[in-house]
Amino acid sequence: MKQRIVLLGPPASGKGTQAEFIVSSFGIPHVSTGALLRAECANGTSLGKEANRWTHQGLLVPDELAIRMITAWIAEHGTRFLFDGFPRTEAQAEHLYTALASLSAPLDLVIVLELGEEEIRRRISSRLSCLACGATFSGTLNSLKAGDACLRCGEKLVRRTDDQPAAVEKRLESYHKLTFPVIGYYERNASNLIYRVDAGRESDAVFSDICKLIQS
Repeated sequence: MKQRIVLLGPPASGKGTQAEFIVSSFGIPHVSTGALLRAECANGTSLGKEANRWTHQGLLVPDELAIRMITAWIAEHGTRFLFDGFPRTEAQAEHLYTALASLSAPLDLVIVLELGEEEIRRRISSRLSCLACGATFSGTLNSLKAGDACLRCGEKLVRRTDDQPAAVEKRLESYHKLTFPVIGYYERNASNLIYRVDAGRESDAVFSDICKLIQS
């Protein structure tokens, strides 16, 4: 079974949902840079304040911030992980490669969730988030609106600043400019580890394909 996994994909491709399925089924520790950053922001740390200046504009945080968080996580938790949305740039991918090589713990699997831009926009336009537990829901599919109770923890749901239309366009631009080349990085350097999965289907169908990859 694969133990060190990177899960990549554009905004709204279902990375968080699939990560939850993977954790529930395989018990692999889930690491999301977004969740780590939101925790820093909620705690009012200097790192959180710095990250806020970027995320509120729909921009990716600088490599140095992301790398600092991930390196600290590996040092504390070890080399069994599911990275959700990290690395987001080639520099981050190279740093991760070096860090894992020093620990003799190379990546086992890179999963790329693929989703068209129109579907990305449609999904984000109805997305609601819980800032307390990090859960996200489709307002359309779950008949929810901002201010309703989170289905997981009961706190109020909100529409995140970086889910607003202008911020979404910036996030897509950043994805194509910075993150999409990460896929090319792994295709060049670890072509035997990278697999593409159609994320435009029902989540259970997507997860079925992912399970086969993890168990192979």
